[in-house]
Amino acid sequence: MNIFNTEVEIIDNFLSKKDFDELDNLKLDYKSSDKTLKIFPNRINSKFEVVKSSIDHSIIKRLQKNYHDKTLTILKKLSPQKVELYDYSEFTIISTHKDYKFPIHDDVSNKLLSGIIYIKPKKNLGTFFFSTEKGDDKKIIDWKQNRGVFFSRKEKESWHTYQGDGVSERIVLVYNLNTYRIKHDIKEI
Repeated sequence: MNIFNTEVEIIDNFLSKKDFDELDNLKLDYKSSDKTLKIFPNRINSKFEVVKSSIDHSIIKRLQKNYHDKTLTILKKLSPQKVELYDYSEFTIISTHKDYKFPIHDDVSNKLLSGIIYIKPKKNLGTFFFSTEKGDDKKIIDWKQNRGVFFSRKEKESWHTYQGDGVSERIVLVYNLNTYRIKHDIKEI
């Protein structure tokens, strides 16, 4: 699906039932005391070495094993010239307070593929894409549990945001493929 010159891949039931259920049942302290976000970062390199973790290493390694080829295939489809730049994956769990709204943004250039998998609750708000940084021409990718939404950023074109629905915390798995090799010309890729 093309949204404002950004190719977006939407995959329902992205995670296996077992992996989804495990993430859905993680016992993390999701409540934000300051009504913003709670972030649980996890990073694994291309050699399957966990570099940073806030959850059990075995979960991170299994996610990398089960979904790395799948996401590289998505990246190859959306932006094939970025595939060779891959260095590491991030599996970050983010809890958005029910009343929090993240600002409209364009992802940082070290993100080769940006992905989000909606975990819980059953209903919430999805991801909003815009034609400009000011929020013109909003398009919404609806929330559906275990839906994966992936895109490869384009400089000053991949404007997006998310927010809580005012009712309950929004829990997602942010799954990014990244590079350490940031050059000033990567913005052009």
